[in-house]
Amino acid sequence: MSGTPLLELQDLDAGYGASQVLFRMCLRVAPGECATLLGRNGMGKSTTIKTVMGLIGAMKGQVRWKGRPVQGQPPYRIARAGIGLVPEGRQIFPNLTVHENLVATAIHRPGAATPWTLDRVHAMFPRLLERAANYGNQLSGGEQQMLAIGRALMTNPELLILDEATEGLSPLIRVEIWSALSRIKAEGTAILVVDKNIVPLLSLADRHHIVEKGRVAWEGNSDALRDDRDAWTRYLGA
Repeated sequence: MSGTPLLELQDLDAGYGASQVLFRMCLRVAPGECATLLGRNGMGKSTTIKTVMGLIGAMKGQVRWKGRPVQGQPPYRIARAGIGLVPEGRQIFPNLTVHENLVATAIHRPGAATPWTLDRVHAMFPRLLERAANYGNQLSGGEQQMLAIGRALMTNPELLILDEATEGLSPLIRVEIWSALSRIKAEGTAILVVDKNIVPLLSLADRHHIVEKGRVAWEGNSDALRDDRDAWTRYLGA
C-alpha cells in the first residue's frame, strides 16, 4: 500500500492490567478502503479496536492516525479526529429517543463533500425516521444496530469501525446492514469491520486480517482469502 494510511498500528502491545492480549499487532487501513479483522473469539479483535479508540492504553508500539501517534489521547479526542465507532453491543443511549441518540454526538466537519445529516441517515435507514420518537430501549436489535451506525455516521467520520457488525441479527437485517456498508464505502468512507459472517465480507472488503492470539496471522485480499481454505479451517473454524 502506498501513501500515508488513515490508521496504522505498529508493533502494538496491549491488554488488561498484567494480562497482555496484543503482541506486536500490525495493521493499516488506507483512505477509502474496507478492511476486516477476522478470527475466533478471544483472539484480540475487540481489544485492538478498544486500543485504537483509547479505551485501553497501549503497553508498547504506536497507534497512528494520518501518520501521527494518537495513543495516550483520551477517547473523545481520537473520535473527534475522524473515527466513528459502532461498538460491540451497540451501546446506544436507552433513555434517549432515536432522534436524540442521532444528534447527541453529531459533528460537522468543514470540507466534507457530502456531510452526513439526519436526512441522509434517514434515507439510508428509513426505520429510524419511523421510530424517531421511540426510546433506545424500545427498539429491536436490528433497529439498535441501525441507530448505532447512524449515530457514528453523524460524527462524519473518515473511518467507520464496526465491532461485530451483524452479531445476533436476523438474515434480513444482515442484508440491510451489508447494503448500507457497501453504500458508505462507495461514498469514500474507510471501514474497519469485525464480523463472523465471512462470505458477505468477501464482496465488501478490500483486505482481510485474521487475528490469532493477538497477532495478525494471515493477511490478504478477498480473492486470496476465498481461495485459501486452509486459512478458513486453521484460523476461522469454517
